[in-house]
Amino acid sequence: MPEIKPRFEFRAFAQNFGIVEEKMRALSPVDQIRESLEIYIMSAGNNENNTKIRNDLMDIKVLVQVQKGLEQWNPRMKGQFPMAAEMIKNEVFPAFGVAMPEFKRESYTLAQYINEIIKPHPDLAAVNVFKRRMGFTINGCIAELAEVYVNGARIMTANLESTDVEAILAAKKMIALEDYENVNYLLAIKRVIGMEPLSDTSMYKATF
Repeated sequence: MPEIKPRFEFRAFAQNFGIVEEKMRALSPVDQIRESLEIYIMSAGNNENNTKIRNDLMDIKVLVQVQKGLEQWNPRMKGQFPMAAEMIKNEVFPAFGVAMPEFKRESYTLAQYINEIIKPHPDLAAVNVFKRRMGFTINGCIAELAEVYVNGARIMTANLESTDVEAILAAKKMIALEDYENVNYLLAIKRVIGMEPLSDTSMYKATF
């Protein structure tokens, strides 16, 4: 099996993307449109492990490195609900960097995990995220423009992904993303729910 190399990513958030969207559509047709409903687990303990759940499947990615302002993430673990308490203790909670709760069951359904483990924890939050994503190809990079609803609050995101750092940097210029802050989903969601403060270059800025 060939080695799968993690991609680098640049992602921005805003209320709208104006000229960025115009340029993306001018450079590439929409490859596909996808919708998904996901649950992100936010932790006050760290910003380097991104945990989301979709269709009873848990996916945790870890930040590997930052190169020229681009982030590279790699899978840390994958699991399915119902999930054994031992797996949650040994593989999931270490990624949160918070105090270990008491486990009263041998295994947990997704609903039990959210309602009995995550919601009562003072340093964790379960956040519902709906995404409607449009895919493009820009300068050989995977590109995306999406509507995102974080616990019902609507924002927009645009991103570029590739194993080629220089291709992403060139694509940023092509679609006028150069002035935007690189913000991953983990940080963006924390800002929306108030777990992290907004930066001076707020993701809520409008583009015209």
